[in-house]
Amino acid sequence: MDRPFFLSQVKRFFRSHPIVAILGPRQCGKTTLAKMFCKDNSLFSPSNYFDLESPIDLERLANPLLSLKPLRGLIVIDEVQRRPDLFPVLRLLVDQSESHQQYLILGSASRELIKQSSESLAGRIVYLELTPFSYCEVDHLERLWLRGGFPRSYLASSDEVSADWRNAYIRTFLEQDIPNLGFRIPPVALRRFWTMLSHYHGNIFNASELGRSFGASDTTMRKYLDLLTGTFMVRQLQPWYENISKRQVKTPKIYFRDSGILHALLSIQTNHALQMHPKIGASWEGFAMEEIIKGRQANSEDCYFWSTYSEAEIDLIIYQQGGLEGFEFKYLDAPKMTKSMQIALNDLDLQHITVIYPGDKDYELSNKISVKGLKNYLENVSS
Repeated sequence: MDRPFFLSQVKRFFRSHPIVAILGPRQCGKTTLAKMFCKDNSLFSPSNYFDLESPIDLERLANPLLSLKPLRGLIVIDEVQRRPDLFPVLRLLVDQSESHQQYLILGSASRELIKQSSESLAGRIVYLELTPFSYCEVDHLERLWLRGGFPRSYLASSDEVSADWRNAYIRTFLEQDIPNLGFRIPPVALRRFWTMLSHYHGNIFNASELGRSFGASDTTMRKYLDLLTGTFMVRQLQPWYENISKRQVKTPKIYFRDSGILHALLSIQTNHALQMHPKIGASWEGFAMEEIIKGRQANSEDCYFWSTYSEAEIDLIIYQQGGLEGFEFKYLDAPKMTKSMQIALNDLDLQHITVIYPGDKDYELSNKISVKGLKNYLENVSS
């Protein structure tokens, strides 16, 4: 499937930077996107493609300066997290005045986990996060919610095949991808933590409570959480803090970034099983939140939630263009005005609150609070 938005972003970023990094979870389509870009790039030669999962290409880069310096045009390095030591070499090469090189690097971990990149390539690199499919790229919202957006999962011939793919993905992620990042965590332990975390989806992260259940320290629980966050499996939604007298929550909320992975860990394989599951409300709210963030093209660092200990809260705050906009997610037939919404408007100076629900009728609750169906909102924001 074509992904025109991301292709246009790559082209745009190369106008100002010699290195573009596409980061995202494994199997979300980074390699396919890179090949689409290469197909349209007359300066690309197939010999300039390095896949660091290939023993041959790893050997080709055994002496990276000697291998890369003679090349010209676009150079692609796939799975760069396997060789973070390449970044100082890339800096040296692109800084040479006679350099005629551009680098498209692909990685399955965040810049925080890919050591050295932020420091050694500052001013030379721009990061593009590639997500699994969003609703603006597909045509079936209910299937996207059940199966998630990973291409092979969403496009599978049946729900059973999709579930099998996701279960295999989880095993490979735990047994191969995590060790390849340099972390020595027993796959059984990390899977147990990940499964326990699925029951915290949409809730405040409580390291002490998880640690007691797990039989490990708070520090270990935070380490595991940061690892899943850095590999794009989990979103830590940070709290917004306002200078008011109310006591405010200062601990992040936890959301699975892909609803299909959440459902795999909860053993949900069909729409019927999803409708009967006690976590259906939390699942839909997390799915809707991710779709809103994607649809608004919001950076993760500009997304927050707000909550006080007196139970006033707002599910999502997006800071864009100098203002704050709030979102509430309600798995209800007809959401109504709540006291919490009115408090959030007054205390946070929000420009507007949009209540997102699964229905298809849009209506107003006040001049600053509106209710919109998820599908309607996404179709309007992407048009």
